[in-house]
Amino acid sequence: MLCSVYVISGVFAGLSGVLLSSRVISGAPTLGEGYELASIAAVVIGGASLMGGRGTIWGTALGLLLIQTLNNGLDILIVPAYWQNVIMGVLIVTAVAIDVWAAKHRIA
Repeated sequence: MLCSVYVISGVFAGLSGVLLSSRVISGAPTLGEGYELASIAAVVIGGASLMGGRGTIWGTALGLLLIQTLNNGLDILIVPAYWQNVIMGVLIVTAVAIDVWAAKHRIA
């Protein structure tokens, strides 16, 4: 079972690499740099806990929609890429802080 999860993950990673390189007609090794921050932000903002045990696919999809809308809006406003990463980091920290606060109040 665990092996099949790794195989499926590898297939999707390869497929996404092919799609991305065909989209920009390039195979630069740094092409997907920075996408890991966006993916973590989408999952955390979507409601998944970094402590594990919670999260849904629909929440992740909504988090992805929010992150992509934010990225497109910041691109339209011509915000530098550095500040876009800072804003995304602040969103992650805020989502984690809210998750920790909610977990503490749920237990007590």
